[in-house]
Amino acid sequence: MRIAAAHERIINMSTALELVHEIEKLTPPERVRVIDMVIRDMVHPDAEIESIWAEEATHRWNAYKKGEIETIPYETVMSRYRGKS
Repeated sequence: MRIAAAHERIINMSTALELVHEIEKLTPPERVRVIDMVIRDMVHPDAEIESIWAEEATHRWNAYKKGEIETIPYETVMSRYRGKS
């Protein structure tokens, strides 16, 4: 029984490595789509939390469009995090 389980793990690892090699051939946007699909298959978000975040995102977007919030340039944000590990 242990040999069969080990053999199955080796086959699965081989399949996983083959899959990784195929994914590496994709363009970055295609990779993102694959990753998104895998994550969505594995993670089942709480519908209530998703709804709250969607409402918050809409609120923030509307405030941005109306000029009610201050924006921070990309370069400023990134300069705060560059060099940190």
